[in-house]
Amino acid sequence: MKLIYWGTPQFAVPSLERLLQALDIEVVGVVTQPDKRRGRGSKVSPSPVKGVAMEAGLPIWQSHNIKKDQGILAELRSQRADAFVVVAYGQLLSPEILAMPRLGCINSHGSLLPKYRGAAPIQWGLYHGEPLAGITTMLMDEGMDTGDMLLNKSIEIGLLENTLDVAIRLADLSGDLLIDTLNQLDQQTITPTPQDPEQATYAPLIQKSDFSLDWSRSAIALHNQVRGFSPSCVTQFRESGLKIMATAPLGEAYAAALPKELAALTQVMPTSDADPGSIVYIAPQQGPVVQTGDGLLLLQSLQMAGKRRQSGGDFANGLRLSVGEKLGETSA
Repeated sequence: MKLIYWGTPQFAVPSLERLLQALDIEVVGVVTQPDKRRGRGSKVSPSPVKGVAMEAGLPIWQSHNIKKDQGILAELRSQRADAFVVVAYGQLLSPEILAMPRLGCINSHGSLLPKYRGAAPIQWGLYHGEPLAGITTMLMDEGMDTGDMLLNKSIEIGLLENTLDVAIRLADLSGDLLIDTLNQLDQQTITPTPQDPEQATYAPLIQKSDFSLDWSRSAIALHNQVRGFSPSCVTQFRESGLKIMATAPLGEAYAAALPKELAALTQVMPTSDADPGSIVYIAPQQGPVVQTGDGLLLLQSLQMAGKRRQSGGDFANGLRLSVGEKLGETSA
């Protein structure tokens, strides 16, 4: 089976590597987003997928607007690929492109469709406290993740897992699911299933405003926000910006899902009627515990503006935190 792979970020790398290893599949080229400035120093560098394609010696096509790049479209058509496989490519495909391969364009999407269509399914799934994440393969159409579903597979999400943790697991899952999908499509042993639009939810691009923490929300809601948008959630502390990069909700409801040393904190927490955002306890070696609108939240990893990331324990010791100090407030 001849296929062309479409993908850009690190999430798409394991699927490409798995397809390159398959004995009955030939990857004849890769389409990826143009090189851009990345990382410290803002050096122009290739996408992670392009890096793998270069090492494999594959033809590579890049365009800022693939739908209108007639030169690349002609080259793609000439390949006579059996399938286009798309994983986090970053541009919508035109009807002309969708019609090129014999088996169609197969997308591997990081959610259990029809939930969380869109650009950030893993992040928004964690934000909303979903117990499961997953991969769905589908036949692409002109819509945003609206095509008929082919196969899916789910994983359970741990209480302390963040977006990166889940993305790594799903990226590994995607490759094997794509192999199964391609084989069943080729053998005509799979029946595409239309999505129920009434069950659809959306996962739009994340905005800067989504990172701001409101301490009047519940501990579990704040925890889900922090791990969903890791490592970018922010608050104010001592007249400076403070990133909250990892947290743990405390209380009997979460004890079974927490490591023993964190579950034990539930037994020593003082009763508090402090305002949301107030530090009510400083757990030795663990960090500050903050009162929220409903429940207590342990701050496990933090970064003051202009400083390096620290564990909660080091942060509390280094800044000599005191019970009663408050997060989220700025001076008038």
